[in-house]
Order: sequence, then structure tokens, then C-alpha cells
Amino acid sequence: MNNGRSMVLPKLFHIVLFVFVAMSGAARAEPLRLDDFVDADPAQARIGQLLFYDPILSGNRNISCATCHHHDHAGGDSLSLGIGEGGTGLGPDRTPGTGDDRIAKRIPRNAPALWNLGHRSIDVLFHDGRLEVSDQFGNGFDTPAEEWFPEGLDHILAAQALLPMTSEFEMAGNVGENQVIGAVRDRIDRGWPILAKRVRTIPEYGGMFVAAFDHIGHPSEVTIVEIGNAIGAFVASEWISIDSPYDAWLAEGAPLPDAAERGRQMFFGSARCAACHSGPLFTDQDFHALSLPAFGPGRTRLFDHIARDVGRMGATDLLADAYRFRTPSLRNVALTAPYGHNGAFATLEAMIRHHSDPRVSRATWQPAQANLPAVPWLAAADFAIRQDRLEMQRQRARLDIRPVTLSDSEIADLVAFLHALTGESVDDRPLGRPDHVPSGLPVD
Repeated sequence: MNNGRSMVLPKLFHIVLFVFVAMSGAARAEPLRLDDFVDADPAQARIGQLLFYDPILSGNRNISCATCHHHDHAGGDSLSLGIGEGGTGLGPDRTPGTGDDRIAKRIPRNAPALWNLGHRSIDVLFHDGRLEVSDQFGNGFDTPAEEWFPEGLDHILAAQALLPMTSEFEMAGNVGENQVIGAVRDRIDRGWPILAKRVRTIPEYGGMFVAAFDHIGHPSEVTIVEIGNAIGAFVASEWISIDSPYDAWLAEGAPLPDAAERGRQMFFGSARCAACHSGPLFTDQDFHALSLPAFGPGRTRLFDHIARDVGRMGATDLLADAYRFRTPSLRNVALTAPYGHNGAFATLEAMIRHHSDPRVSRATWQPAQANLPAVPWLAAADFAIRQDRLEMQRQRARLDIRPVTLSDSEIADLVAFLHALTGESVDDRPLGRPDHVPSGLPVD
């Protein structure tokens, strides 16, 4: 369960790491290359593209992966907390539904970006790291499904594709609404065969799987493993971005704009950003407590009676991991607002200011800063956690980053550097959004 990521690094190590990063800057970094990413079969990726946009994989056939990770929103949904199963529309225009179909809960965390998740270094996913590459259960991964997670998935992105399908408020639907959620509530793995049968009995999908997978001789042999591998191939290949101005600076010495160059030097130096946002993807893949403002339903555990989110602790059950969340990659970060595990900040400037002085930022944050579509029947609960004095004290007490004084101009330079991490071809994706899907269901 815990592979050591949760252990607090000794202060001396942090000091040595900072000094090394500050001295070396980005001079030792290597530009990203296609060889750095997992292989993705084009025919499988084409199936994955269709499945990614096909609501057939949701319990009520009314939401797809793309609803919250759409091309039009740079692989996200542009919301602080999304509107999942039961809602209608896309991105900031998505509404919470009506009548019996209306949503019962907001998605408790911000939809993470998909850029470069096919990089071979990625071995942990989700804000709390509840999916990791691991041999613990004999299937290659440590997941909430534990020993019931299927074997044969190609990589962590293929594994990731399966978990939202089992989530009540993301894709599975409310209890009593469909066969999938009923099976999942019995045991997490029992919904996947239902979804696989839906897919393989659609003739177009069945033929595509037979053609794309050497070991599939008949559509009846398609399982959730092939579905996960197809979606994983699509995500791995679709969201590669390696042509930013920063990449050109690394590879060719092409100068950055003056403000971005000043920001780069600060990022790897006095601002200490690279202590956590390190490596080619600008993430250490570790977990840190930033004391972000709290709101929303929280990703609660079965025995939590308040709308809190304990972060990494929810996956490891270690008190040392309380309120820690995974360091996100910063590539294309300028495209993926709002920021933070709950989307608390709408701009890069605001997020940097929070890093600069978390306690002041948290104290002065206002609910109006959250981008939450109106859901009248949930409004009373959206910010209720902020009235829990003891929980707020616990969250304020957990802080892994040290304040650093930054002037307005220095913050502007850091923002300029982060914009220099945006790829030149972000709008030119290999496959993009399909016009239609084999199920015949509407495409977002």
C-alpha cells in the first residue's frame, strides 16, 4: 500500500536538494523525446478515442471520459469541481440536471490534466495516488480494487481508465439506477464485465477489436482489459506535448522572452519551485501539503462524517500523509486552470501567491474564487467544511512548503516562464474529438 512516498524527507536532504537545483538550474535537463513515452498501437488508440468519447461506458449511458477531459478544455473541464453523472452540457456551461436525474454530489476533486501522462516515468496517478505501479496484489498495480483488479493491462494509463467507471458520481450512476452501479456496490470488479459486454456486442467495436488485438479472434473475447488498453493507448499518444519554447531552449538554446528567462532562473533558483516541480515533467510525483482553501464535498472515506479531504492519507491510512496531494506536472499548465486539487485558484498568479504565503492566502481566500456551476440543492454544503473550526485548524497545521517573498514583478516573471511550458502544437492533436461513436449515443 505505502511504497515510501509518504515518508517525510529529512530537512538536511531538502536543503541539499534545493542547493543542487539552484546551482544546476535546467542546465542538466534533457528535452522530452517521443522515445520517452510508452508505445501506443495506432489501431488500438483509434478504438480508445471512440471509447473515450462514448457514453456507453457509463452506467446510465449519459457521460463519457471526455465530458470531464475534453479537447475543447485542454484535457480538463475548466471547473473547480466537476459536474459528473446526471449533468448535461460541457465545461463551464455544464448544468446539474433536473428531476430524478439531477446530480446528488459534485465531483470532489478537480479534473486532472492529461498532458504527457504516457511518459515512462509516471508510476502514480490521481491526486491522492490511489493508483500506483506495484506488485502487491499480483496484477501490477495497487488500486482500490486490490486483488480484484484485472491482470494484463499494458501500463498505468490503461489501469487508470477503469476506475472512473466504478465511481458512483463520475460514471457509474446512483444506486438503483442501473445494473452497473448495482454490481459495483456488490464488489468493485463486477461492473466491468457488464460494460465490456455492452462494447463488444456493438458490431463496429467488435470488428475493430479483432483487427487491432492479435490475441482477440472473436468479439466475444473482448474484456475490460482490452477496453482499458485501448483507452490507455489513446490517452498516452493523444496528449504528448514536447514542443514548448522551453523545449526549444533545452534542445537548441533558443532564447526565451526576457520575462520568461527571468522566471526560469527564479523557478530553478530563489523561488524554490523546482524542489517539487522537478524533472522533465516538472513533478517529483510525490505528495505535499499546501494548505489550500477547503470547500466542496471532499473525497470522504466511509467513516468520515464531515465533508473533508485528507488527501494521500485516504490511500495509505498513514497520519503522516494527511492533507498531502500529488505534485502536478506543469507542462501546458497555462491551459489547465483552475489550479489545486480542488481548483481553488483561477489563475497562475493566484496559485503562485498561495505558494509564496500559504497562510495569508488561505485566510483571505473567498468562496467566490471557486468556479462552481450553480447547484441550488448543494449550495448549503459547498462551503460547510469551512465552519468546522477543528478541521480548519488541522488543515492549517499541515504545511510542507516554506513561504518565499516574491514581488509583483517576480510573480509576473514566473507566470511568463510557466507560459513558456505551453506546447506550440497543443491545438493540433493526432485524433481529436470524433464526430460520432459506434454506440450511436451523443458525443460531447
